[in-house]
Amino acid sequence: MTIDRRRFITVTAASLSGALLAACEANPKSAAKLLALAESKNEGLERGIFRHDRINGVPASAKVAGKDFPKYFVSKTMPVWDPAVRGVWRLEVSGAVRTPLSLTLDDLMKLPHITQKVDHFCVEGWNARAAWSGVRMSDVARVAGVTPDAHYVDFQSFDDDYHESWDMDSAMHPQTLVAYGMDGHLLGPEHGAPARIHSPIKLGYKNTKYLTKIVFMPARNGGYWSDQGYEWYGGT
Repeated sequence: MTIDRRRFITVTAASLSGALLAACEANPKSAAKLLALAESKNEGLERGIFRHDRINGVPASAKVAGKDFPKYFVSKTMPVWDPAVRGVWRLEVSGAVRTPLSLTLDDLMKLPHITQKVDHFCVEGWNARAAWSGVRMSDVARVAGVTPDAHYVDFQSFDDDYHESWDMDSAMHPQTLVAYGMDGHLLGPEHGAPARIHSPIKLGYKNTKYLTKIVFMPARNGGYWSDQGYEWYGGT
């Protein structure tokens, strides 16, 4: 019998959830400690399974979701960058770097770029496919001159200050992109324009849309959903 990575993690989480429910009934304080332990163990498991050379392979002939690709944002209305109000959109790259960057969309598009057709995995259990165009995060890090004390990255947006932080290994995975295109077109507001993070190795809520800042950090912080009890690591 074989079991894939996502299924293995799901089964493990289910076992831990059963123990947590029992603890909740007996002692809420113990439950909180068990929850923290469970998250730590689960993250350790995911980090142990993670391989930097593992690639999400999608057949070239595979269909993309197109207009059926789900749309998501946390603001009350769809975030739209209005230059008349906000000025020219720029992506600020800062923190543990030697050369802070302030990139317009044109600047970003002039960097080495790729297009990749990959899966998008949602925490709710559905998958969707799209062809994303953009710049590898590893190339952004190279241009900015990331320093050795950078172990985490925070991705921040103008979607009601949404943000999520990642571990450095995941951020530097070759399929982690600062994406500005989808299915042969520039991103629209419904999918995070002008740019967003996208990678098949992280669950959807970790892929910050409406990107404005990338901050390299020595220590990790939380995130919009991570601070509300969702798993911080969020790997697939």
